[in-house]
Amino acid sequence: MGRLGVIAGSALRESAFAAHGTRVVHAGVAMLDVDGMCVVQRHGLDDWVPPHRIDHCAHIGALLDAGVDRVLAISSVGSLRVDWPVGTCAVVDDFYAPAETRSYYDDPRSHLVPTFDAGWRARVLAAWKASTDTTVQDGGVYAQTSGPRFETPAEVRALTAVADLVGMTVASECILATEVGLPYAAICVVDNLANGLGDTPLTIDEFNAGVAANRARLIADLDALIPHLAHDLGAVQA
Repeated sequence: MGRLGVIAGSALRESAFAAHGTRVVHAGVAMLDVDGMCVVQRHGLDDWVPPHRIDHCAHIGALLDAGVDRVLAISSVGSLRVDWPVGTCAVVDDFYAPAETRSYYDDPRSHLVPTFDAGWRARVLAAWKASTDTTVQDGGVYAQTSGPRFETPAEVRALTAVADLVGMTVASECILATEVGLPYAAICVVDNLANGLGDTPLTIDEFNAGVAANRARLIADLDALIPHLAHDLGAVQA
């Protein structure tokens, strides 16, 4: 069995799991080695990089270089559904990102259908249910916008027709992981209702409050979940 790769935002930085990590560099990307697992901070380990400037190609390539054979992504998202409030977790199974054209290739190899790997998704869901008490949604559609700004109410109304959640990174990672043959699954955590769905317009303070409200529970869940997945001998055989 190869190594587990984890791509996450700032929440993981504060977990006991990440605290045991050692800074390493693979293919020019600084990451954490945590008991043999490779952890990429998508916004940067040393400096903060905004969503539209993240080098997803470098991140996926570095994980491949490090010997990773499956990738778990943790992503903060906005909910496009009022029945999926702040605190909802979902292991998404599809995405909508018509403007995302990132690829490793300028030849027919780029002409493929990206996917969240079904077998790996199933392992992630099983591990989540076995290691945490937090309810998780099985499935959901992730819509990707380019960022770094939040969406307008009109954009949100359009996105609600095709997706359940909105973010700025997961589709890019999924496309590139598919291209290089890395099974990829994503756990999305709702930190805010998308702009226009709440009683008042979305503000950065509201977003930060949602992140803060989720932080303690999310860190506890990740501390339980990630080692469980890393040592799951069936993870790449499903």
